[in-house]
Amino acid sequence: MAVTTTTTTLIGRGGGGGEVGLCFNPNDDRRHGSLFFLFLSAGRSSAPPPRRSLLLLCPPRLIIITPTTEYALPSSSASLTCTTALPPSRDRPRMDVTRKEALWINNRFWVRARLPVMLQFQQRKPSALSTPGGSGHAGRLVRMEQLWQEFFSDPSQWWDNRLTKKSPKHPDFKHKRTLECLWVDGWLNPSWVKEKMASMTLGHIQSGDGLRSRVPDSFCNGDKLSKLCEEGRLKEALHMLKLMVQQTTKLPIHTYVCLLKGCSRRKALAEGKQVHALIVQSVLDSNILLANTLIRMYSKCGSVLHAHKVFSNMPRHDVYSWTAIISAYADSGEVQEAINLFQQMQETGLAPDKVLFVVVLKACASLAILEQGKQLHSEIIKRGFQSDVVVGNTLVNMYAKCGCTEDARELFDNMSERDVVSWNAMIAGYAQNGLCKEALTLYEEMKQEGVHPDNVTFVLLLKACANLAALEQGKQLHSEIRKRGFQSNVVVCSTLVDMYAKCGCTEDARELFDNMSEQDVVSWTVMIAGYAQNGLAQEALALFEQMQREGTKPNEVTYISVLSACVHSGLVDQGRYVFDSMCKNHGVTPTNEHYACMVDLLGRAGCLADAEHFINKMPIQPDSVVWMTLLGAARNQGHVEIGRRAFDHVVKLEPKNAAPYVLLSNIYATAGRKDELAKIRNEMKEAGVKILPGCSWIEVDNQLHAFVVGDATHP
Repeated sequence: MAVTTTTTTLIGRGGGGGEVGLCFNPNDDRRHGSLFFLFLSAGRSSAPPPRRSLLLLCPPRLIIITPTTEYALPSSSASLTCTTALPPSRDRPRMDVTRKEALWINNRFWVRARLPVMLQFQQRKPSALSTPGGSGHAGRLVRMEQLWQEFFSDPSQWWDNRLTKKSPKHPDFKHKRTLECLWVDGWLNPSWVKEKMASMTLGHIQSGDGLRSRVPDSFCNGDKLSKLCEEGRLKEALHMLKLMVQQTTKLPIHTYVCLLKGCSRRKALAEGKQVHALIVQSVLDSNILLANTLIRMYSKCGSVLHAHKVFSNMPRHDVYSWTAIISAYADSGEVQEAINLFQQMQETGLAPDKVLFVVVLKACASLAILEQGKQLHSEIIKRGFQSDVVVGNTLVNMYAKCGCTEDARELFDNMSERDVVSWNAMIAGYAQNGLCKEALTLYEEMKQEGVHPDNVTFVLLLKACANLAALEQGKQLHSEIRKRGFQSNVVVCSTLVDMYAKCGCTEDARELFDNMSEQDVVSWTVMIAGYAQNGLAQEALALFEQMQREGTKPNEVTYISVLSACVHSGLVDQGRYVFDSMCKNHGVTPTNEHYACMVDLLGRAGCLADAEHFINKMPIQPDSVVWMTLLGAARNQGHVEIGRRAFDHVVKLEPKNAAPYVLLSNIYATAGRKDELAKIRNEMKEAGVKILPGCSWIEVDNQLHAFVVGDATHP
């Protein structure tokens, strides 16, 4: 048997008076898995020394009985020998060490002594590759066969490291006495080991006292698993959970909840399904907390179908269950289904909470369902939730998105508490409904009340300035953005680029774009769109090529901007090439907006028949914008028949839209068809369609002035 000697020297000093300190680091690999005994005597050499010993614990792997000798353990009674390198003599007094002088500092065991001392540890460690049955490779195979047989004959004599090991170099099993090592996937393993291991479960191997499971309590409490989830190490956490389930350890519910939340954050659908399977295996799928968490996990991972299956299989539902499934449908864009589910919940008699009201109000706002929103408002008042600032902000947003800016403003003014989100909701309401001048005016009120704007506030205001082409006010906002330190925000900076471009200042926009600390796909798209809107098609195409060279992948909005640049400059061939490259090069599926750009491109080039044929061959159903684009091209080209066909499609999709009636009337008037012109006007009256007057803005001395057609009231 090989004998390994490890020497530990003095590595720290204690206080004065010649005292010194010995420090033993429990994490030192040289003494990995050992128990150290320090045997010291107290008193002078002239008196019989009392026998006294101290126990130094470095992660305990071996239990050794207190020895009968004073300075060393007999090698025959233990596998560890500890001696002092400086034994006491007449001119070398013994060390005086008491238990009170031994203390833990920074996870190290310090011993104060009067003389420097050196300890020598002799460790009997039979090599795993020793060959009692022979030599060479054959001998190693024989030895490995023997070790595995010893393991399976008495597993309690081996430590199980599979849960705690951090490196493949660390063994899976280690013998408690001889420290022999075994790896489950070792290349010297006999063929029968793998099959034998499959029948064993983790945790059946116990410590030396035969009472405590080798699985630490922290694992059973989910502490380690929670930490792995927080660090995003889902595969390791899932592997650990599987092992814990296999050993039939009863796990707390929050262990599964923690891992499901980790899957939600990472949108890890595959791992989430595996956790779900383990929950079913543990007969916990009827637990309402786990079911609610599963619904949210599937929702965040984009699988509403699986979320609905979990919801349908639940024996009972609480308000959190309904909130989870309604949110799942709302977040996935199936807003009407979310509203239908809310109505079903009301039929069960379950009272919604304020969180659910917020979810459904947002759904009503996205569909502009005013009546449903008003009913929710009434229920909110009945249940006393209107004073909640989050509910109030959502109500303001709902009324604004439904076009009721006056109702939104009344609600905003009567709010008992308002935060920056409240102001942003009202500013956004004004901006989204055209009336933008009021949005800028409200910002001045916001500052007067001492409410500090955030990055969302500036984005909304810059969009209002861009829509109004209010350059001077946009510059003032730019100055405030610099003062408040928001120019480093990529969203704010991109909106600034958009504002300058829409105000016709493409050079200022490009300078700002080039100086951005970070450029994302939105930044590139905004600058390309700015060139397109100002008729600078070649600059837009050049920037599009530069974007791809620098490694930024264009999205569907980028392609709309590039196609728009081709439209405004009549670049039919380049437009066709860009459209064809969407799917081929970047996997972007064309939407109705992309098809509308192509119809506009062909229509402006005078290829109306090709444009109509292009629409008829679309793989998706054309929307009203596509047909309106063709109708506009027919008006420009004076093509009555194509214009009429396009008009019929638009009216079916948007019967209350006045724009198609106006365009077709212009086509008939230009063609001199007075009878058809009179007929279309009668159809418009019968349909109850009203034409809204056009509106223009002008900026004079930093003041915005709005005018409608025929307006003679402005001074």
